Amino acid sequence: MPVLARFYGMIVKMYFLGKEHNPPHVHVIYGEYMGAIEIQTGRMLEGDLPNKALSLAVEWVHLHESELLEIWETQNFKKLPPLE
Repeated sequence: MPVLARFYGMIVKMYFLGKEHNPPHVHVIYGEYMGAIEIQTGRMLEGDLPNKALSLAVEWVHLHESELLEIWETQNFKKLPPLE
């Protein structure tokens, strides 16, 4: 699973499309916590991210929504800038 970004102790990854399912989403790992966040809505599909980590992850997803959707569709993985 390629790493798209790292910031504030979080790692953002995306699975290869062949092994994944819709809706388009990213996986955020924060220590022992994990969350799958839908790209277009910012909704946590599953997981247990603490509220502060979830807020930061959703902010990052919204900032990079178009790039993330392009990565999801094309499978051309690239690093994206962290949240600052």
